[in-house]
Amino acid sequence: MSRAFVKESDVDRAIEELPDRPISPHPNIVTPEGLALIEATLVRLHEQHASAVAAGDRAASSKVMRDLRYFSARRATAHVMTPPNNPNEVQFGSTVTIERSDGRRQTYRIVGEDEADPANGKLSYVSPVARALMGKQIDEVVRAGTSDAQIVEIK
Repeated sequence: MSRAFVKESDVDRAIEELPDRPISPHPNIVTPEGLALIEATLVRLHEQHASAVAAGDRAASSKVMRDLRYFSARRATAHVMTPPNNPNEVQFGSTVTIERSDGRRQTYRIVGEDEADPANGKLSYVSPVARALMGKQIDEVVRAGTSDAQIVEIK
């Protein structure tokens, strides 16, 4: 079928009906920094939406609105949990250093899902490695990925 026979409203409707981003079934626990990240993202998205509307860019507006719905829902359900002051065991917000059998040391901070950034040492509390670490103490051995590792420091 030629584009000439496609109603403009059908194209507009397709742009406007982007599916919502999936929301995790896990509790939305965040660090204070994670909450600030969500709030900064909302400010940025509102600015982007205003720019898209001013430019008449319906596709960009639709995409930004989808992200606004997602982060608004995440902000509404966020439960801020402050990091432990002097932890004896790994908890949400802890910074943990592990040592692998090959001598490599890796440091991770256990954070909320939206603030997770594994490449920068921030693991979601629902990730397999974070779940293996939770509740453990210094000198305990955990399964971290495909190998075992010993917890050498908890902050």
